[in-house]
Amino acid sequence: MKGDRVEAVVDTGQGVQTFEIVATRAGRRIEVTTARGVVEVTEVTRGGTPVRTGRFMANRLIALVEHPAQEREDTRVEVTTRRRIGSGTRTSTGDG
Repeated sequence: MKGDRVEAVVDTGQGVQTFEIVATRAGRRIEVTTARGVVEVTEVTRGGTPVRTGRFMANRLIALVEHPAQEREDTRVEVTTRRRIGSGTRTSTGDG
């Protein structure tokens, strides 16, 4: 969606550098994939054609922050976190 953006903070060895990949036009989206120690952030068209790609070594990546676009100024993004608290032991009930 236009306005979606991903911010990548990378350790350069002499400090940190921030990169930003933005969905610049209507109908484009941002996809993030991780494979073989490389994180790839790609701006993709509706048809799936990559427009812009940033590749980062996973062990150098400090933070990857996804910023979803807001539909309107007064729209807020709701985030909920569900945590499971328990002893971690299972009990079985049944005939066997």
